[in-house]
Amino acid sequence: MATTDRPTERRRRDRTHYLYIAVLLAVLAGIIVGLVFPEAGKSLKPLGDGFVKLIRMMISPIIFCTIVLGIGKVAKAATVGKVGVLAIGYFLVMSTVALIIGLVVGNLLEPGTGLKAGTPPSGPAQGTNEFLLGIIPDTLLSSLTSGNVLQTLLVALLVGFALQALRGRGEPILRGIDHIQKLIFKILAMVMWTAPIGAFGAIAAVVGATGWSALKSLAVIMLGFYATCLIFVFGVLAAVLWAVARVNLLSLLRYLGREFLLILSTSSSEVALPRLIAKMEHLGVGRPVVGITVPTGYSFNLDGTAIYLTMATLFIASAQGSPLSLGEQISLLLFMIIASKGAAGVTGAGLATLAGGLQAHRPDLVQGVGLIVGIDRFMSEARALTNFAGNAVATVLVGTWTQEFDREQANRVFRGEDPFDETTMVDDEHRAADQPTADDERAPSPARAP
Repeated sequence: MATTDRPTERRRRDRTHYLYIAVLLAVLAGIIVGLVFPEAGKSLKPLGDGFVKLIRMMISPIIFCTIVLGIGKVAKAATVGKVGVLAIGYFLVMSTVALIIGLVVGNLLEPGTGLKAGTPPSGPAQGTNEFLLGIIPDTLLSSLTSGNVLQTLLVALLVGFALQALRGRGEPILRGIDHIQKLIFKILAMVMWTAPIGAFGAIAAVVGATGWSALKSLAVIMLGFYATCLIFVFGVLAAVLWAVARVNLLSLLRYLGREFLLILSTSSSEVALPRLIAKMEHLGVGRPVVGITVPTGYSFNLDGTAIYLTMATLFIASAQGSPLSLGEQISLLLFMIIASKGAAGVTGAGLATLAGGLQAHRPDLVQGVGLIVGIDRFMSEARALTNFAGNAVATVLVGTWTQEFDREQANRVFRGEDPFDETTMVDDEHRAADQPTADDERAPSPARAP
């Protein structure tokens, strides 16, 4: 079975790689058309708008499924006691810190200022009462079709907590929603194959309208995002890891070097999930801690995605000449704390969540997502690497807090005295699982029994 699965995974990664190359070529072609034939470039704007509409149609079902399933995961993780509570509490705190850092850097850089990519149409002003009443949908199902993300969020929260109250009786419904989510993400993956067309049209239009200033603004947001991720990883994560566990971050990152290369080649931290579980156990973190923290972290501890969402939102608002007020930024931050939990390693989910945040707070800015399409793939590697580093650090921290971290074993691993066995981690259910059967005299016979 293993021999048939690995080629399948390889082919899947290759297809994503082709999409990445296609987007890069489309961006280059859009830049050339926008600079050489500016009027023709501006006429290609509908291509970018069409791609944004395809993304918008996915927002409500993605938000609904991920929030409902997310609440279910919180309930399951909390049932395991101290480990689950510590992990989820830490994830919420660090995601909030990442969002705040993204907002601070985004406000300091103001990367979209002066781009003048088009002024969004202004709708009628809403009073507080109208806004609050507008969150309540006409019917339970209309929240999924109206395009109002806040209505979808409200219904998703109600459904999630209702399923929690049902406990075991709600499991079949959760499994059904999980299957629906897989279908939605499959549709989203199909939609993402139109990204090169959307990127070509959007970049050609904005470069045709603004010239070199567009390229400068896009470069600023990309470099600013990379710098913010580095500040978060080597500033915040490194300080917390050393203060709590007395572990050097560089040693941990060096130990996970192969996994970082794998993520860099695929732009997704999901591909390294099995290896992270095996390596954290080998490092000396207890299996219960690893088994709870790592999978939960892949859905709830998306620090790089949180930074991306906030900075991209500020960029789009500034680029369209309609910057967000402080109050709007704070409310957006609160929304993104929840919404970012759904962008778990699926190609295009980050764009969908970004569009969802704008749709909820400033619908007039949603069309600006087309500005990000062309550079989204450039930023996805940094997102995935930051997410992965955050989950590795979280596992060590939770292990330390629960006294399930063997620091002496970690030191031996870092010194190279106990290297990770690459030949067994794939075929076995993690290397540590086989150790008791090798040491315990009673274990071999039942373990080998059919």
